[in-house]
Amino acid sequence: MSKAKKPLAAGSRRPHPLGADVAYTAEQIQVLEGREHVRRRPSMYIGSTTTTGLHHLVYEVVDNAVDEALAGYANKIVVTLFADGSVQVEDDGRGIPVDIHKKEGLSALELVLTRLNAGGKFGGGGYKVSSGLHGVGVSAVNFLSERLQVWVHRSGKIHYMEFARGVPKGPVKVVGKIDHTGTIVRFWPDPQIFPDTRFDREVIQHRLREMAYLNKRLEIALADESLGFTNTFYFEGGIVSFVRALNRDKAVVNPTPFYVDREVEGTQVEIALQYNDTFVETVLAFANTIATIEGGSHLTGFRSALTNVLNRYARKAGILKESDPNLTGEDVREGLTAVVSVKVLEPQFEGQTKGKLGNAEVQGHVSTALTEGLTQYLEENPSEGRRIVEKSLTAARAREAARKARDLVQRKSLLESSTLPGKLADCSERDPALCELYIVEGDSAGGTAKGGRDRKTQAILPLRGKILNVEKARLDKVLTFEEIRNLITAMGAGVGDNFNVDKIRYHKIVTMTDADVDGSHIRTLLLTFFFRYFPQIIEMGYLYMAQPPLYKVFKGKQTIWCHSDAERDKAMKQLGKNAEAARMKGLGEMNAEELWETTMNPATRVLLRVQVEDVAAVNETFEKLMGPDVEPRKKFIQAHAKSVRNLDI
Repeated sequence: MSKAKKPLAAGSRRPHPLGADVAYTAEQIQVLEGREHVRRRPSMYIGSTTTTGLHHLVYEVVDNAVDEALAGYANKIVVTLFADGSVQVEDDGRGIPVDIHKKEGLSALELVLTRLNAGGKFGGGGYKVSSGLHGVGVSAVNFLSERLQVWVHRSGKIHYMEFARGVPKGPVKVVGKIDHTGTIVRFWPDPQIFPDTRFDREVIQHRLREMAYLNKRLEIALADESLGFTNTFYFEGGIVSFVRALNRDKAVVNPTPFYVDREVEGTQVEIALQYNDTFVETVLAFANTIATIEGGSHLTGFRSALTNVLNRYARKAGILKESDPNLTGEDVREGLTAVVSVKVLEPQFEGQTKGKLGNAEVQGHVSTALTEGLTQYLEENPSEGRRIVEKSLTAARAREAARKARDLVQRKSLLESSTLPGKLADCSERDPALCELYIVEGDSAGGTAKGGRDRKTQAILPLRGKILNVEKARLDKVLTFEEIRNLITAMGAGVGDNFNVDKIRYHKIVTMTDADVDGSHIRTLLLTFFFRYFPQIIEMGYLYMAQPPLYKVFKGKQTIWCHSDAERDKAMKQLGKNAEAARMKGLGEMNAEELWETTMNPATRVLLRVQVEDVAAVNETFEKLMGPDVEPRKKFIQAHAKSVRNLDI
């Protein structure tokens, strides 16, 4: 008898002659359905088989539990990481139905776990709204798991079923009695699918905390068996608590966050916002609890309504005179921290990462809710309203100064080579999809890179010294920095409200810095710059980090370049007695040929694509590392000191 673990809380070709394809019949068309298709093409369902896709398995099961909470049937979810590499998700909802489906002749539980798009969220009336991103649900998790167990607490009984790579090991059976309802799913990711099946507790913890913020009064716990550790998230204030947390360690403009929660034509709209004294806009948008990092209709509705409401209020209160120009969207979003969460009956996700909400009607729903709610808030809190408008006016004055600097940069951003920065060694190719821009630390390394590059497709832009820390500066100051202007001009797509990703000149922008402290700092400054002012470049997948070798292992004329300690140790054994290893600290230690072969040759190089999975977490990290306050940075360094590798001292 099985029991649940006790919960812890192409090329061209010549056409064939007529009739040459006689043997090509319908029988030769391979049809992959359900389990086989998911296992053959997992990236179509979970995005990738990297750690991102691996963690998506957890989120799919958690999403099912959250759906029960959204429907009003669950109050608590417990996620447990076991020492054997498995994950268990338990909820106190109604329990997945186990009765026989009349049409299919199978138990509803088996259908949910073995049929794609089978569940209460696909038009059957089981859920009003649901949080699953791709709609593939727990069946895809089952197909991609070496083993999966499920216990359903329902009708006073414990129902159990087990699967091996999506295939049932037997029918549903009753294994005990219980006095409450709920569902427990435990699964072991399949090593045949995932190169690395280890879960990252920190990654999962970030997501669960976010889910708890977005579902106020829902308790979500994370237990780690190997550490004997349990962390519980519960937020009575929901997204208001989220905004307060995002503004932690900042001086706020309006101490009382604005909050509205309204249903408009079937769409539930929740918005919380609060201003701080920084220059950074932090607006996180969600649809059915899914992070929409590419925005969408709900974000468009929010931004337009915010600008309109603040302009109307500023004129009504006499802060803006009749002759004064309106505040722009850029003005009213400086220093803004906001969370926009909508729950939509039939969400339509778009974009490369399914991270953009496409429902056009939601724009109006969000605009209506924010307009009504924020107007009332400003009238009831006139002092806070005045402080918000005055901050926006300060931003407007800075914007005008920035406009002059930006116009100068824009004029230099034409595609003719005569207007490009003098330091830029451009490539001859003109198709952006084939072009790469290497941002190189220092003139010396830049010269080496120019000598070693592929001149047809690879452009080199050397940077002199460290660029400005944009976390501490407005755009007007940022654009006075020559190295930044050169970079913006080289990319050719503009900046700020004039940025157009379709005009970008390179679809691979690669940071290439030394493997030492200064190099890491420069890379962090560049990442901060792109995250704050060019997030679209990151979203499009155009930003990369080069990985120069950390070690040179050599013996006589034999040399092996290594990117890790493990590779170094393996190379030392391979070359044998008298082999030596040298720690590489600078790109300048390599000649042009070596730099090409180790770091720039597409056939041998290692590039890391920069991706943002958790905007809130990344935003918080940049603020701590690069912001003006020392104490949060000190705490961050102390907390992560033990995880540092390859420290250069």
